[in-house]
Amino acid sequence: MAKYSAQLDGVFVALADPTRRDVIQRLGRGPTSVGELAAAFPITLPSFLKHVRTLESNGLIRTVKTGRVRTCVLNRERLALVDGWLAEQRRLWEDRTDRLEAFVTDPKENDR
Repeated sequence: MAKYSAQLDGVFVALADPTRRDVIQRLGRGPTSVGELAAAFPITLPSFLKHVRTLESNGLIRTVKTGRVRTCVLNRERLALVDGWLAEQRRLWEDRTDRLEAFVTDPKENDR
């Protein structure tokens, strides 16, 4: 997964902000206009648009403009990148804890 490091860094930076995580969560239910998304937050529209741009520049969402309405759509494939990284970390730590458990519970290991 080292080749994905720069991509993961950007995704994690984007997800570090609670407003952006809330936007991702909301978009998990389906595409939503920027106006509808912004209405849920106590910030100005220009400030909210910075969050949208951060999510978009890191590939977590894409926006589509139809007439005067800009709609945000979640990019689930980008979240799969994070899921893959987390699965790799989980496997690594489970292997380590399994070896530790075997060491602690196996009398042959303790005699060494």
